[in-house]
Amino acid sequence: MTLDDYNSFCASLPSVTHVVQWGGAHVWKVGAKVFAIGGWSDGKEPFVTFKCSDITYDILKEQPGLRPAPYLASRGMKWIQRQTSQSMDDDALKDYLRESHRLVVLKLTKQARKELGFAAS
Repeated sequence: MTLDDYNSFCASLPSVTHVVQWGGAHVWKVGAKVFAIGGWSDGKEPFVTFKCSDITYDILKEQPGLRPAPYLASRGMKWIQRQTSQSMDDDALKDYLRESHRLVVLKLTKQARKELGFAAS
């Protein structure tokens, strides 16, 4: 996945915003909350960081090409960074980005979800 592919995919998710910050990272947010971070790679593929469930975190952190996300995971947050596609192809990465988006939406207030056009839950 190139940086352009990453940005195009994240842009396709509902009610998102994009900003470049933190030393050139492409940060995607929903309701002003981060759900994906891409960048910081010297290679063709960007490192992509995403939020995940506790169980997913425990499984993915041990896989080749993946690691607990620097800074975020060290603070107890369940975020994974894909450094290579060795054990997670682009289709799987897209699934995890969708899930990260969903997890962040669920943490928004009911009012924020309503304002962003998400069904009341």
